[in-house]
Amino acid sequence: MKETALLIFLMTAVTYLPRVIPAVILSRRRLPRAVTLWLSYVPVAVMAAILAPALFVPAGELDLSLQANPAFWVSIPVFALALRTRNLFITVIVGMVLIALLRMAI
Repeated sequence: MKETALLIFLMTAVTYLPRVIPAVILSRRRLPRAVTLWLSYVPVAVMAAILAPALFVPAGELDLSLQANPAFWVSIPVFALALRTRNLFITVIVGMVLIALLRMAI
């Protein structure tokens, strides 16, 4: 029981501290504009890293055919919609509807 509690405590510390320490240190400092600008691209880069494999190589190899990879073809108009509206809710709903319609049609 003690080992389990210690293990949970240490895992919590390893997960929590790397996030809190920089936040506490940087909250008192004003970051240079270049750093702030660079950090603003981090969410976009993370999203691209998550989405690219799912859109381009869903089965482990590049296949852009409509039957094998409908998500790729749906992502094109959905991406254009996201750029135009900047509305996450509408983008997600339209993407879900388009992928459902395409899967029913195939």
